[in-house]
Amino acid sequence: MQKKFLSNLVWMVFFNLLIKPYAIFGIDAEVQNRVGTEEYGLYFTLLNFSYLFNIFLDLGITNYNTRYVAQHPNLVKRYIGNILSLRLVLFGVYVVLSIGLALLLGYDANQFWFVYVLIFNQFLISILLYFRSCFAGLLLFKWDIFLSILDRILLIVLVSILLYHPFFANKFDIKWFALAQTVSFLIAVLVAVLLVFKRIGLPRLHWGKAFNLVILKKSFPYALLILLMMLYTRVDAMMIERLHIHGNKQVGIYAQAFRMLDASLMFIMLFTGLLFPLFSRILKDKTSIIPLLDTSSKLVVAFTTIMSFTCCLYAFFILDTIYLHDILFVVPTFQILMLSLIPTAFIFVYGTLMTANGDLKHLNILSLIGLVMNVILNFILIPKHGAFGAAIATFTTQLLIAVFYFLSVWKQFQLQLKRKELFRYSVYGAWCFCAAWVSNQLVIVSNQFFTFIALLIVGMLVLGLIPIKKMLSSFKKEIL
Repeated sequence: MQKKFLSNLVWMVFFNLLIKPYAIFGIDAEVQNRVGTEEYGLYFTLLNFSYLFNIFLDLGITNYNTRYVAQHPNLVKRYIGNILSLRLVLFGVYVVLSIGLALLLGYDANQFWFVYVLIFNQFLISILLYFRSCFAGLLLFKWDIFLSILDRILLIVLVSILLYHPFFANKFDIKWFALAQTVSFLIAVLVAVLLVFKRIGLPRLHWGKAFNLVILKKSFPYALLILLMMLYTRVDAMMIERLHIHGNKQVGIYAQAFRMLDASLMFIMLFTGLLFPLFSRILKDKTSIIPLLDTSSKLVVAFTTIMSFTCCLYAFFILDTIYLHDILFVVPTFQILMLSLIPTAFIFVYGTLMTANGDLKHLNILSLIGLVMNVILNFILIPKHGAFGAAIATFTTQLLIAVFYFLSVWKQFQLQLKRKELFRYSVYGAWCFCAAWVSNQLVIVSNQFFTFIALLIVGMLVLGLIPIKKMLSSFKKEIL
């Protein structure tokens, strides 16, 4: 399982590094540069609004499906028609709840245009994730990886035309961006449908009341977990817009700061998407979880420390490279949010293991604590500090919840931290400070930036925090 994880991780990272950074910083960030901080802030607020009831599109079915298919791969064809019928009904529930809340919040006609488009986009995303879960559960990760980047490739092509073609010069509208996402998701869903149906055959849509009740009952704990995590990670933008005197402006600042964190979390989510079916299969077979958990934890440390420390030290350099507006205002929010990447990544990894183990009650309790804590801190900090206050609330919440996750996993699986590992991480921490001091002796900021990253990578390789030999060995076996 560890070899399968590492070989597919190499492919996943390779293809996503080719596509997603440009989609986020070359397309999404350029859209914000074109339309301005405030107008993009409106879009970002409504995008986060579309996530609030997103759980009703799925109710945990995707996570349940991944785990179930991984453990019972021969049964996927039997019930896919029932689940597709159920998801259409759930879409109706999602639409009613979302539009109802939009009416209560008093959105105007312009805001409602975005609400309609964005909730349809959420439906397409949920369908795409479901079909990807079928491939993940069958351990057909290459198709899952392909589908994970297809919509981004399509979006890059469409929005690049709108941004750079002479016919559309100086006319770009944020609404075009939302519609381009609709087209990209729709094409990706059609491709996913064809691929899945080609493998398992054409299912027949069927509404089975008893079957659907069983599925909903079994998937409800997953749904509650996703709902709680979605609320306390996506409610920030809406609270900034409502609680701060310059709401849309502060949301735009938060969006600029959040984009790098969001890009990093996309890779972590792809990472845990590989881990979930593998954890599920290992737990079913009752073999040791420690090798895969140890490898994944080291990779998380490697990735998150490079991203977090580099972004904190060179925040202005990074933001000035990407954005045109309000850079000085964004820097402190950006630094705090990027520090929150480390605890958030460990929440994803340990949460994936606990979910695969079926420990959903504990996870839901921890997520509820996180939600309450985040909302309270936002109410206290946002009115005075705006986006920066929301960033502090995010970091504080994620750090506390990560500690709870860590203790829960170590207790449940009776893990032990070896002195050798503790020494490695202590030395690496000291190495990070030394790397910062050495790189800051250089005059040119770009040289400081790349030197710091290079020194961190060297430290990880020397200390064995990146299992490079295992990764290369797995990759060679995969391609031979």
